[in-house]
Amino acid sequence: MSLSENTLMTMTHLTANDLKVRGIAAIESALADQTEATISVRGKDRFVVMDMAQYHYLRECELDAALIQSRADLAAGRAVQESAEAHMARLDDLLNKAAH
Repeated sequence: MSLSENTLMTMTHLTANDLKVRGIAAIESALADQTEATISVRGKDRFVVMDMAQYHYLRECELDAALIQSRADLAAGRAVQESAEAHMARLDDLLNKAAH
């Protein structure tokens, strides 16, 4: 079982009615011992809430993954490194070729 599957299985569930009745206290309670909680609406999981520390951690992971992918693209020749002027000239050439 992957980490994400395990996390989803143990994630606290809140209902829209929990939020309606208890408000932010329901979220605070759900996040007291978990990093994330799902909110269901009409029996279907619709949203995930988390504290800001968890959000920032996930954003950092996402940005790290994007940086790794960008470096891999550069190393494999799937990207062009050029100045802004050269980039604009290349785009102009592509647009001119497409117009003709």
